[in-house]
Amino acid sequence: MKIPLFLICIFWLTGFCLSQEKIESDIDYAYQNAKKGIYWALSNIPEKKSKIEGDLVADDRLYAHVRLDKEINGVKVKSKGFYFTNTVEITIYRSFDSLKEYGYLKEEEKEE
Repeated sequence: MKIPLFLICIFWLTGFCLSQEKIESDIDYAYQNAKKGIYWALSNIPEKKSKIEGDLVADDRLYAHVRLDKEINGVKVKSKGFYFTNTVEITIYRSFDSLKEYGYLKEEEKEE
């Protein structure tokens, strides 16, 4: 019994679309983990130190690796989110004025 070529193509395309959806989903999870790292860093801006670096770990899994560096007029945050074998890296820059405006810094914490 011969299987028509168009049926083979349909099965192949269905499998291809399902694998693309899985990849998209995995990337979204890694992106969400990187965002969690950004929010963690902004909530933990040190007063005295010029940088912090840390890992977000839960349930024996690494979710994000985060690094915050104080710059001349603000901060730079790099967060690398992980989900299985997928990695997404986000880098943001925020001025001290915007951090103060959004409640991440108090007036006395502002860099001289």
